[in-house]
Amino acid sequence: MTAAVRRPSRAVAARSGAVAGLLLLLVALLLVPATPASAHAVLVSSSPAASAVVPDAPAQVVITFSESVRKVPGKVRVIAPDGSRADRGEPTFQGAEVTIPVDPGAGRGTYLVSYRVISADSHPVSGAFTYSVGAPSEPPTDSGTDNRANPVTETAVKVAKYAGYAGLLLLVGPALVLAALWPRRLSRRGPARLAWTGLGVLAVATLAEIWLQVPYVNGGGLFDVTGSGLGDVLGSAYGTTHLVRLGLIAAAAFLLRPLFAGPVGRTDGIILAVLGGAALFTWPLAGHAAASPAPAVSVVVDAVHLGAMAVWLGGLVMLAVFLLRRADERELDAILPIWSRWAALAVAALLLAGTVQGLIEVASLQALIDTTYGQLLLAKIALFALVIGVAAYSRALVRRRVAAGRPGSMRRAVVAELVITAVVLGVSATLVQTTPARTAVADAPGASPGYFSTTLSSPIYSLQVELDPAETGNNSMHLYAYTPDNRPQPVQEWKVTAALPSAGIEPITVPLLPLSDNHATGEVNLPARGDWQLRITVRTSDIDQATVTATVPIK
Repeated sequence: MTAAVRRPSRAVAARSGAVAGLLLLLVALLLVPATPASAHAVLVSSSPAASAVVPDAPAQVVITFSESVRKVPGKVRVIAPDGSRADRGEPTFQGAEVTIPVDPGAGRGTYLVSYRVISADSHPVSGAFTYSVGAPSEPPTDSGTDNRANPVTETAVKVAKYAGYAGLLLLVGPALVLAALWPRRLSRRGPARLAWTGLGVLAVATLAEIWLQVPYVNGGGLFDVTGSGLGDVLGSAYGTTHLVRLGLIAAAAFLLRPLFAGPVGRTDGIILAVLGGAALFTWPLAGHAAASPAPAVSVVVDAVHLGAMAVWLGGLVMLAVFLLRRADERELDAILPIWSRWAALAVAALLLAGTVQGLIEVASLQALIDTTYGQLLLAKIALFALVIGVAAYSRALVRRRVAAGRPGSMRRAVVAELVITAVVLGVSATLVQTTPARTAVADAPGASPGYFSTTLSSPIYSLQVELDPAETGNNSMHLYAYTPDNRPQPVQEWKVTAALPSAGIEPITVPLLPLSDNHATGEVNLPARGDWQLRITVRTSDIDQATVTATVPIK
């Protein structure tokens, strides 16, 4: 009677604990606002343009990225020719555009613009360029804090991510085997300890990733963490997903205890599966997948990829450490065929999800061969092919019904799979910290065949015109209007047409989107090579407007 009463009370306590964990998760979601996902940021234009020589000092520098970026405090600077700071006040972040107020009286010569911002996939993006006022001079040196990443911190981030993967598979493997394959006569103490270890490693790794994200985005050392910096991380999408993961871990911990003590009911099993599935999505939502060109697809396939990895490798750990050592031949005859089917499904899911994600993140053969991301992916594929060969040998033993009678051979094959996949996990931990191949190719020097920039003058304004890549096909146009004394000129209406008279192409209207009072952008398709004629009309008030023209050579 006592045992009968104790078992329901344990179930009630476990479910109450799970509810408490879910409430913690809900509080995290309510307190920490998520930010929308977008693509990995790349600098697409600036005003003044990189390497440009302008007649007069601008009152501001505008840098435009491919997608929205967030601020890293103190990491966007303009250095005057004499080495002093030319920027005045905090830069303004408005989506993809960053506006830096500049002292227009800082003098003639070459200026250095350096920046470090946070991309949508939570990785920092840094760089620098120069422009000159009047005439070029020796470029100044930025004596401020370094905008480059700290190598120790970068390594620590990779270690933390590796530990998170290891903790996940050490948790999933025992939970899955104990729920479905564990012989009743064997003690659950060893697998339970392994699972609790995995849970602890996963929780510590998640907390470490939150901590390390602060110096990672700021370019500082391991302990360069401030309260405001930590608050910025927790207020980002990256922080939200990690808080959600911690909440799910807390909820699952209460339901895992009865599982480790004995078989659990279907309801508890379903709840655990739902919590586990939800936790898997926190990895892609905090990384490249959420910022890919197809975020919905990338997030799903990345979660499937991670889940299949945890099932396969976690199951292999249970086989190598416990089942092949403790189970007898009759039990192994029943367990191994079921596990073999699970492993085959997990490997198929890994291959499918990995292929889809690879196509999205790499996008071209050039990116696969020429980028660090592509080369790491090739190494991962080679290692995966090797481990598949070992897995095929194990599956052959099971099919011939000799694995149960030869557990030593099976154990050696499983250990070989685990050793190789441990290296694969290391490559994966590095991959998630590496710029995706599609972005690296787009951002590589010389990736764009051309670039056009010029400044046009009228009696009421001056206009900087930029066209990238200045070749046939789609081109991005940026227009910046300034007053005659080089201050931002508010514009009420923009009109632009492009024509190629030599080829009989009549004026094409370029649709424009104002990004700020004095900055507009648009996309135009130029179908043929030649000297295209741009005609730009800018209206600055109800009665004041002027038209300027430019000839743009399109290759």
